[in-house]
Amino acid sequence: MTKLSILIPVYNVEKYVRACIESIYRQGLNEEEFEVIIVNDGTEDKSMEVIADIINQHHNISVINQENQGLSVARNTGIAAAKGEYILMPDSDDLLIENSLQPLLEKALETKVDMVVADYLEMNNEEISSLKTHPIQRSVDFTFVEKTGEKLFMEDMNPYQSYTWRILFRKDFLIQQHLVFIPGIYVQDKPFIYESYIKAQKCLRISWPIYIYRKHPEGVSFCMSEKYAKDYCFVISKLWELTNLPMLSTKQKQRMIDYIYKTVISLVRRLVHEMKDIGKSTEIIVYLTHIAPNLDFRHRLKQRIVYCLLKKVPHTFVAFYIYVTIYEDRFRPFIKHTF
Repeated sequence: MTKLSILIPVYNVEKYVRACIESIYRQGLNEEEFEVIIVNDGTEDKSMEVIADIINQHHNISVINQENQGLSVARNTGIAAAKGEYILMPDSDDLLIENSLQPLLEKALETKVDMVVADYLEMNNEEISSLKTHPIQRSVDFTFVEKTGEKLFMEDMNPYQSYTWRILFRKDFLIQQHLVFIPGIYVQDKPFIYESYIKAQKCLRISWPIYIYRKHPEGVSFCMSEKYAKDYCFVISKLWELTNLPMLSTKQKQRMIDYIYKTVISLVRRLVHEMKDIGKSTEIIVYLTHIAPNLDFRHRLKQRIVYCLLKKVPHTFVAFYIYVTIYEDRFRPFIKHTF
């Protein structure tokens, strides 16, 4: 029986993919009990060549070759092909912490939960290279709390850390709830994770780091292009649609709206600090109001201010610029520091 499927989408990651695959085989897992599915998403570099020897060495690796269709489709392809009871989806430029998966998987199999949410570390390339001589010393024990999906959403959800790769998913849960990644967009994790949290019944929150998120300037999340910004708007519209799900309690719905507000602010902040083009930034805000016309934030004063800006002056990006640079960047930090 295959207990775990590890899905690795591969596209133009020749500098990093080998470390990712090698880290999978440093988990103390029996190769008869897990599989690695590499989805070659039409990579244009030597990614597949640099891991060819690893593929040949391990009988539990399979490769699916497809034309480039993006990370969402690659993950959906991997999920459809997975035979494991649980699924893990690392990014191919990141890596797993040595000997971290086994206790996580054992607890998942024992409890049959829908999701297991673990901790992670952020490191740059230099810090990751230093692990060869200075391996990670765990400062926490393996502790866990069983929670309903609603409690997990209310207590542990972080709109700035909506990452697929830190979670073990029960495959039957994904299939039964029709959970798939939206094709063709960046920021694809957010709607998938939010819906997963909302629909999960039984979950585990594990205080145990399993993953190293590699921070490097080539990563998609570092690039605020027009395409990325519009995809961000599309994702906000999909998140807003989730507020209409019938299983949401009143408290969950309000928390969801709060999270979406933070996502909107995150978009505006990045437009202010990274886009640098007032005209294009204005176009993005107008696009957001068109694609998500029902956005409605009124929980607190700052939400009402942003709601008013979106509804009344979406064509005047200067108003958003002033709000971010004066209120978000200066006034709020001053108040927090002072009081």
